[in-house]
Amino acid sequence: MAFELPPLPYAYDALEPTISKETMTFHHDKHHAAYTNKLNEGVAADPKLEGKTIEEILGMISSLPPLVRNNGGGFWNHDFFWKIMGPEGTTQPSGKLAEAIDAYGGLDKLKEDFNTKGAGQFGSGWAWVIADQSGALKVVSTPNQDNPLMDDAKDKGAPILGNDVWEHAYYLTYMNDRPGYLKAWWNVVNWDAAGKLYDAAVA
Repeated sequence: MAFELPPLPYAYDALEPTISKETMTFHHDKHHAAYTNKLNEGVAADPKLEGKTIEEILGMISSLPPLVRNNGGGFWNHDFFWKIMGPEGTTQPSGKLAEAIDAYGGLDKLKEDFNTKGAGQFGSGWAWVIADQSGALKVVSTPNQDNPLMDDAKDKGAPILGNDVWEHAYYLTYMNDRPGYLKAWWNVVNWDAAGKLYDAAVA
């Protein structure tokens, strides 16, 4: 097996009440596991992918079949998603990331733009905060399991935050209230993790 399902970095109920234990269990153990298994099927069928990292695969995704695109994106996106949430994140961004957010227009504007992108993403997809090569922040969305690391992404950059707006990420608690889920999600953002990602992106 080229890729293994990464464990959650916290307990399944650690993000309650924002994200329920039932949702986390279903999302990680079923959906993320399925993306992992299907990605491995795609990698096993293509000798040129042997030994490549998931980031290397995403960087050549335009030349690969939908099986690898959809499940490679799903594998990376979910691993990222778990890591930028947590029950013990700082309440506010700090350091260089805080400065970048101020330059963007402030945290309230960032949240508003992010929530709007997420709510407006037709069908399934993701909302992202990315950093460009200059370190400036941008809020974007991608369809399905696409992400800003893919070589054919409309908006490329280093992901700093990302939220899953597929219905399986929120439906058990929020039903069809995607805007309500997006608003609540900020309660579990791990700003320490996001800050480290930003520092790495601008290093």
